[in-house]
Amino acid sequence: MPNTPDSPAVKHYLLGLQDRICHVLRETDGGADFIEDVWERPGGGGGRTRVMQQGAVFEQCGINFSHVFGERLPPSASAHRPELAGRRFEAMGVSLVSHPLNPYVPSSHLNVRFFIAEQDGAAPVWWFGGGFDLTPYYGFDEDAVHWHRNAQAACAPFGADLHPRFKQWCDEYFFIRHRQEARGIGGIFFDDFDQGGFAHSFALLQSVGDHYLPGYLPIVERRWATTWGDRERAFQTYRRGRYVEFNLVYDRGTLFGLQSGGRTESILVSMPPEVSWRYDYRPEPGSPEAELYARFLPPRDWLDEQTG
Repeated sequence: MPNTPDSPAVKHYLLGLQDRICHVLRETDGGADFIEDVWERPGGGGGRTRVMQQGAVFEQCGINFSHVFGERLPPSASAHRPELAGRRFEAMGVSLVSHPLNPYVPSSHLNVRFFIAEQDGAAPVWWFGGGFDLTPYYGFDEDAVHWHRNAQAACAPFGADLHPRFKQWCDEYFFIRHRQEARGIGGIFFDDFDQGGFAHSFALLQSVGDHYLPGYLPIVERRWATTWGDRERAFQTYRRGRYVEFNLVYDRGTLFGLQSGGRTESILVSMPPEVSWRYDYRPEPGSPEAELYARFLPPRDWLDEQTG
């Protein structure tokens, strides 16, 4: 039947996506390789974690595949679907966070995932979720326009309404409420997606996963050799603190992993390797650091403005 979920097909795609991204990022870095940990979860399932550290381009890059089972959906997964609380679940996904060494190269995040919630006597409830977003430390209009144009292309085959909706969802989701500022310049984000049946929804997930590298690599290649010094590094490590705050306080994937008894080292591989906090820091007016706050962090329609 067209709406019957095909977990093996999703798993096959996700494992292949992890392999492809690791290969390309390894070639891009040229100075380091991924180490791999294959792990099992006591409650059911497992995964493989791959981490690159101290590379020529990437200070740290972690990409996880996980496929886990459980008897009860954790609160983070059922918060928006309370009618599913208490059901058995199967969850699988690929998540990636890259933290480049050069402050002029943005950090990036990708997540694509699939859930099934089951209960005796009831039809399984399934959905897809994920997206990607970009966290620059120094903003460039050219990069922002390229990133959002690529995100629009990922959604285009599935309806003109999806990109505006997913962009707004991303802007709202990756907002650090206790700071009243965005984590970065956004991208696309979606959850609880089952529109058009399984094949249609799965095709959207694949499009999002497949568009990550075309969005990110041109930016990395433009910026990785830019000269930088202590000032830029200090600002980069300060802004990375916002990444930590968001992931530990708000991120649903991090919370799901911790609440479901996932592997802590794999869950927290998204954290940047070097971070700093400074009390009541305020960038110098008119500086490139101030421009990040004034021009790049407030949500905006980069494609409509055609700023590039």
